[in-house]
Amino acid sequence: MCANTCALARKAVVSWVGPQDVQGMHNPFGAETGEVTDEQLVARVHEGDRGALEQLAVRHQPWIYNLVVRMVWSADDAQDLTQDILVRMLTGLPGFRGESRFRTWLYRLAVNRIFTFKKVRADEPVVSYAEFSRDLDATPDQDLTDPHNPATLLLIEEAKILCTIAMLLCLDGRQRLAFILGEVFGVSDSVGAEVLETTAANFRQILARARRDLYNYMAGKCGLVNESNPCRCARKTRGFIDQGYMSPNRLRFAEGHRFRVRQVAPSRANELEAATDRLHADLFREHPFLDTQGQSELVRRALESVSLEPPR
Repeated sequence: MCANTCALARKAVVSWVGPQDVQGMHNPFGAETGEVTDEQLVARVHEGDRGALEQLAVRHQPWIYNLVVRMVWSADDAQDLTQDILVRMLTGLPGFRGESRFRTWLYRLAVNRIFTFKKVRADEPVVSYAEFSRDLDATPDQDLTDPHNPATLLLIEEAKILCTIAMLLCLDGRQRLAFILGEVFGVSDSVGAEVLETTAANFRQILARARRDLYNYMAGKCGLVNESNPCRCARKTRGFIDQGYMSPNRLRFAEGHRFRVRQVAPSRANELEAATDRLHADLFREHPFLDTQGQSELVRRALESVSLEPPR
């Protein structure tokens, strides 16, 4: 029953928009599509156009948040960090003179801020795989009442997303960043190298190590990728609730989102030789592309702190 319930949970009972809505979603890591470019918006900002400033904030805020929440796991911490990054972007923008692409400048700013956050270190994981396994094993297996009820399936989906995002914390900061950019967001080696301030070859090496370490762990532990593994989302959901990792009254990941990641970001699955590795990657790309709570308010507060006067 657990295997069947986990399979059903993969088909989240969440309302997702159709392809026509996805087409309007800006992807800062993709190719230019004829829309107004970031550089054109920056030029307008330098001419005193606050509308262009707001457009830049609205365009990049979802991607910054989705990067940050996967780096720190906590939705509350991610919202605070995103707010701070937006303020830094907006206040620094009058002094930005185009020595690099705007995207490069912005996401390096975001990464530098993430790596000054107390819970994130570039060369260390937040938790080891051994510690993660101990905590997971210590969470009791419990059957859920009415496991096929839509509300229950949504709880199982929350547990699945919460657990797989938490697995990313077992990667060191640079591996985690490379995995999110390369595997989840599907960015090219050259773009990933820009953000990590390294070479394309080194970005590929970091991403390959991240895949190897994470997928080896999942292959030996996670029932979603190997049915012989004992760990099942449906059996852990009640324990996650009891231990305070998730709340039925405040779903952070599984509810109220418009897109799945795979709908707005290209895939690099062609690089993965093993079908099981492609399955691992798909689990992360099936995650929702997350909205922050009150994101328009978050952007508004950030804009309030900005002057368009150039620094003297």
